[in-house]
Amino acid sequence: MKKSILFLAGALVFSIISCKENTKGIITDQDMQKVAAEKELLNKLPKIEFDKTVHDFGTINEGDKVETEFIVNNTGENDLVIADAHASCGCTVPEWPKEPIAPGASAAIKVSFDSSGKPGKQSKTVTLTTNTENGSETFDIKANVLPKAK
Repeated sequence: MKKSILFLAGALVFSIISCKENTKGIITDQDMQKVAAEKELLNKLPKIEFDKTVHDFGTINEGDKVETEFIVNNTGENDLVIADAHASCGCTVPEWPKEPIAPGASAAIKVSFDSSGKPGKQSKTVTLTTNTENGSETFDIKANVLPKAK
């Protein structure tokens, strides 16, 4: 038991002593230049702005199929690519531009909602997979669906 305690104490002392290396000069000017270049690249990424982030269809009847558009603007310095768009429910279908959106340009994302079998308050999220800094962007649709008469 005493040997184990002595061994652990020795290992602890050794690890403390060995970690006290001279840290001067670890970050070089070259490292700082790389950081500055990466920061500059981040500033040149495409940036996405929506005309709205929520669309409320209001009160609709169960079985109605409704559509809206979200306009995306690329306010960044490089082409905006939307690689994928998916909704939180199969009743909501987004259609997105497959071509890159140039800096300063806009494009529409059409979203359709099928209220069949969805009575009550509904809230669905659409997630875009993009080449923006976040890597994904979201917006929502809402509706109050009146149930079919029985």
